[in-house]
Amino acid sequence: QVQLVESGGGLVQAGGSLRLSCAASGGTYSIYKMGWFRQAPGLEREVVAIIRWSVGTTYYADSVKGRFTISRDSAKNIVLLQMNSLKPEDTAVYYCAAGQSPTLVWDYWGQGTQVTVSS
Repeated sequence: QVQLVESGGGLVQAGGSLRLSCAASGGTYSIYKMGWFRQAPGLEREVVAIIRWSVGTTYYADSVKGRFTISRDSAKNIVLLQMNSLKPEDTAVYYCAAGQSPTLVWDYWGQGTQVTVSS
């Protein structure tokens, strides 16, 4: 069983930066991919960025390309999301997730961390 704990959310002005961190523990040997998702009020949860755990290949949603960077520290079992040039529309609860296969299934989720970008 993998546990995920996010940190690093907060309030920032438009144009600013934040870095989210997700620490994974318990059964991390089984992780194939990790990702960040977000959910704004009244909207569905959407994918932000994904990283393949073993080789580090990445995927980004079009809305964050060039502004966000996902990375991982395999030795510490941490995945990071560096968010630059933040916009008010980036405001959401951000969730870390882990999957054990290359399918679209995500097996484990963190509790979420709030990111608020003021205009």
